[in-house]
Amino acid sequence: EVRLVESGGGLVQAGGSLRLSCATSAFPNDYFIGWFRQAPGKEREGVSCMFSSNSTSHDSTYYADSVKGRFTISGDNAKNTVWLQMNNLKPEDTAVYYCAAGFDICLPDFVRFWGQGAQVTVSS
Repeated sequence: EVRLVESGGGLVQAGGSLRLSCATSAFPNDYFIGWFRQAPGKEREGVSCMFSSNSTSHDSTYYADSVKGRFTISGDNAKNTVWLQMNNLKPEDTAVYYCAAGFDICLPDFVRFWGQGAQVTVSS
């Protein structure tokens, strides 16, 4: 079983920055590792996913259009850690953010393991 533990959420003003961290256990090489979010009253959505360098069917990273240019996903295999750097945050980024591991497509239906979630609140 893959274990995922998020940290780094909090409250920030619009225009500010936060960095989320996800400590992971080992997971299959063909899985993606990524970040999803769920705002109140909305469906969970993929924010950014990082695919295996061995993948022949995907670019190495995916970003939702709403976060392109503002969010950056990165990882350190030696530390088994994945980060989501979030800059120029907007009130509409307010959500519970989940670290997740899955396969094939950066969509909730393709996630196999979820973290417990971290609240991010952006005030206007």
